[in-house]
Amino acid sequence: MRRARGGPVGDCPVDVVKVFSAGPGGGNPAPIVLDASQLDAAQMQEIAAAYGHESAFVLPAQDRGNDFRFRFFVPNHEMEMCGHATVGALWLLRRNGLWTTPQARVETLSGLVVGRLASAASSPLMDPLTDPLISAQGTDAKRIEVSQPEGAVYPLTDKEIIDTLMKVLNLRAGDMMPLSVLNSKTSRIKTLIALRSPDVLHALRPDFASVEAVCAALDSTGLYPFAVEDSKRHVFHARQFPRSSGYHEDAATGIAATALLYGLRYYGFSPAAGESITVKQGLAMGRPSAISVRFADPTDGLHAGCWLSGTVELMSEADRDAGRDTDRRPGATQ
Repeated sequence: MRRARGGPVGDCPVDVVKVFSAGPGGGNPAPIVLDASQLDAAQMQEIAAAYGHESAFVLPAQDRGNDFRFRFFVPNHEMEMCGHATVGALWLLRRNGLWTTPQARVETLSGLVVGRLASAASSPLMDPLTDPLISAQGTDAKRIEVSQPEGAVYPLTDKEIIDTLMKVLNLRAGDMMPLSVLNSKTSRIKTLIALRSPDVLHALRPDFASVEAVCAALDSTGLYPFAVEDSKRHVFHARQFPRSSGYHEDAATGIAATALLYGLRYYGFSPAAGESITVKQGLAMGRPSAISVRFADPTDGLHAGCWLSGTVELMSEADRDAGRDTDRRPGATQ
């Protein structure tokens, strides 16, 4: 879907894609401006606020050795990095013939990331014959994968703040697995909370008014409770409650999924070399999504810690209208 917004952004064309969709109504929308060279920061943020989603803005690279520079905005502020908007912007650049090389070097505020076409072997999201959460794009759709740096994990030991976290999420002691609460970081810090089952996860009713304060106390950009669906197939469920993005919950969060990969390694759940984990997200919002994440090959020379990938498709007007029923902005019901 392409629209031209009025007001101070003039006739700037905005393409909206759905990223990580795994069923009808699923995926995380990302408004993309493929040529943002005439926009200032205030205009970029206005576009993000108008759409109510993380938005990506493509600019010329500052270093001649790189291909693009991306800026990211949510309704409330600029972000250093946004995984699904990076995947979506690269897919759109490829689709429009604006990126034709085997890989793209992208400057972001969080550092340099690499994008490339993912092979079927490196991004085996889910088998459509055995799992109903398969994207409408099918198994032949080309996927983009994006690098993230090596992750770092920090167990949280302050009982008082963990008790506060449980209260904000409305958790009882029996709802959690006997595992440490972790802060895990690739581009941004996410707080990982291991829950006993997907049913417990999807039944969460957080105190959204208190999420920002507890995230600030944790030095985290979002709460990412998760649960195991199938440990042998490395399938997990998760929900993301961001710190201060301007909405309560994300349908799919690529950076949080990469943080989860490193948390799983800490817990002893991580896959073997070359295998991916699948993170199902958005189910509680009625927007089924799936994110594939795997550790990078340390011998490939790209200095990546891991790769995230998933499906992308243009968002239709019908998708846009349906999305209003699951609006993520403050005051919306989830």
